[in-house]
Amino acid sequence: MHGKLEVNVFEPTDAARSPLDVMFQGGDRWPALRAIKRRGLLGWAEPILTHGGRAMGEYSEAFVAFDVAKKKHAVAIAEGGRTGEVRFVGEVENSPAAIERTIKKLGKKYDRLHVCFAAGPTGYGLCRQVRDLGHDCMVVAPALIPKRPGERVKTNRRDAVTLARLHRAGELSGVWVPDVVHEAVRDLVRAREAAADDLRRKRQQLLSFLLRHGRIYETGGHWTLAHRRWLAHQSFEHTAQQIVFQEKIDAIEDAVQRLDRLDEQLRALVPTWSMARVVEAYQAMRGASFLVAVIFAAEIGDVRRFDTPPQLMAFLGLVPGERSTGDTVRRSSLTLAGNRRARRALVEAAWTYRYPARVSETLRARLEGLPKAVRDIAWKGQVRLCARYRRLSAAGKKPPVVVAAIAREMAAFLWAIGREVAPS
Repeated sequence: MHGKLEVNVFEPTDAARSPLDVMFQGGDRWPALRAIKRRGLLGWAEPILTHGGRAMGEYSEAFVAFDVAKKKHAVAIAEGGRTGEVRFVGEVENSPAAIERTIKKLGKKYDRLHVCFAAGPTGYGLCRQVRDLGHDCMVVAPALIPKRPGERVKTNRRDAVTLARLHRAGELSGVWVPDVVHEAVRDLVRAREAAADDLRRKRQQLLSFLLRHGRIYETGGHWTLAHRRWLAHQSFEHTAQQIVFQEKIDAIEDAVQRLDRLDEQLRALVPTWSMARVVEAYQAMRGASFLVAVIFAAEIGDVRRFDTPPQLMAFLGLVPGERSTGDTVRRSSLTLAGNRRARRALVEAAWTYRYPARVSETLRARLEGLPKAVRDIAWKGQVRLCARYRRLSAAGKKPPVVVAAIAREMAAFLWAIGREVAPS
């Protein structure tokens, strides 16, 4: 049951009049001035009605930080303002019910909460829950959290307090939080990548085993049909070695089947995805096969969140590091920051630009049905990147350096394509 709002309005004396009082001189003006005072615009109307421990007329905000963990989260809070208190609240169980109780309890004391936590293995569930409760939430990039060089003590409590203080100061950088469907597709893409890496390791283990026993295939490339026939004719005198060989062969066959299943699932799922049109548009670029386009779209999301191509290049870690001072400019190797999966996909695609610019039958099939603006960007990019590859190679640059430069510019053309075709 709310009480009454009491407003004390007084008539100021000549000595106590403010400049605004002078503007309202005359008896017929005081009612207007009293109305302004009642609304609190001059700070003279002080409400005494309270709600949740604070006056209802006051606006307050707080910055809440979670140091997330598997079982319990450490929670700290920093009140608004430079001199606001920063304190450790306690630990909360890592469950939706416990987190909801904590957020609602803090929300009763403040008009708005700004919540943050560092990205990690716990995922984005906490962020989505906080946003559903009506508060801001930032998932912080761990590598960009400012750290003091002299600190040697690290605990969950100290980390939570530090995060809250930095969040209030605006010193934290957030990461992009995908929606539930996008995250699910990205999980499938990463599962496919893990399967490909597993197959690569198993094949290398078999080749190493054969090399150790002097079995070397010299008549062509590995894993061709002829190479598999050669493997089928290999035998070992000792039973144990034959068992090891056969187990490795069977493991490779299982890995191949697993990879094929994931490829089929990915091709069946992408057409129903909101980024399906964007994936099709990305394939207009030379080297951007279906898999490269899907990886780039799944890992980057909507490229329109980047205002300029250099921002995307920097996010992918394809820009050189720099330590300059005064007139001295020192640039180092690539930063390799950001998303390594998207970066690796672009680097692999960049190797196709070592050949002259042309539209192959495969690329022509991918261009069918795409907007003219997308086709123009793709052709412009192919002409430029093929010429740049030849120019850098003629200048004596090493192939990995050339490919990295091509991948950097390829990201810019994909950014331009992504601005032309919006997700559905």
